[in-house]
Amino acid sequence: MPAERPWVAPAWAAPPGVRALTTTRQGGVSPPPFDTLNLGAHTGDAPEAVAANRRRLRHRAALPEPPRWLRQVHGAEVVAAHRAGTDAVADAAWTDRPGVVCAVLTADCLPVVLAARDGRAVAVAHAGWRGLAAGVLEAAVAALPVPAQAVLAWLGPAIGPAAFEVGPEVAAALTDGDPPAQACLAPGRGERCHADLYALAGRRLRAAGVAAVYGGGWCTYTERARFFSHRRDGPTGRMATLAYRAASCPSGS
Repeated sequence: MPAERPWVAPAWAAPPGVRALTTTRQGGVSPPPFDTLNLGAHTGDAPEAVAANRRRLRHRAALPEPPRWLRQVHGAEVVAAHRAGTDAVADAAWTDRPGVVCAVLTADCLPVVLAARDGRAVAVAHAGWRGLAAGVLEAAVAALPVPAQAVLAWLGPAIGPAAFEVGPEVAAALTDGDPPAQACLAPGRGERCHADLYALAGRRLRAAGVAAVYGGGWCTYTERARFFSHRRDGPTGRMATLAYRAASCPSGS
């Protein structure tokens, strides 16, 4: 196993009691094409390998409890992780309870972590192009028990714009109702274009009232040794993005 921690930690101004990370593909037991730290249970990987990887993650990251995994459907549903438990059908989760670990899985889609500035609540969202178009980020912001102006956001590893070429129907869905969002698209081949998920997500978050947006700049497609990419590899593993409140984090109440 590598000596370094097999995850990406946010560089942001969240309060000390807020914990968040995105795993990489390194440090697990899954064989190709899921090598090695696949955390997705519905990828075709052996269930025992996924279970072992999830145990490794909990141990290495010193998680207070197992993550509350979701059944993601590329929609805009948000659940309270402390009430919904594991395997709820949703693409975002939030909590204001210390020790409850919110989680989403990605392999090119954009994971977004939200946190109240005072540490009273956190959320994670799975935001591919369908989720962005459906409004999952706006729904996650609205679910938190604080005003949007009191929320910080971190954009985790996703496919970069140079690798994310989409057709005109996807471009139209991403810019529907917001013509200036065309600036987040660049010409591609023929009628296709390159979409910048980071820029699109930042635009949507700021429009929802979240002024402090951090992260971005990775490319899961080109960083083969570090990240899974469904567009690059087809059947492959999934990274996890987690967020939770440590017991020492203030309640804000």
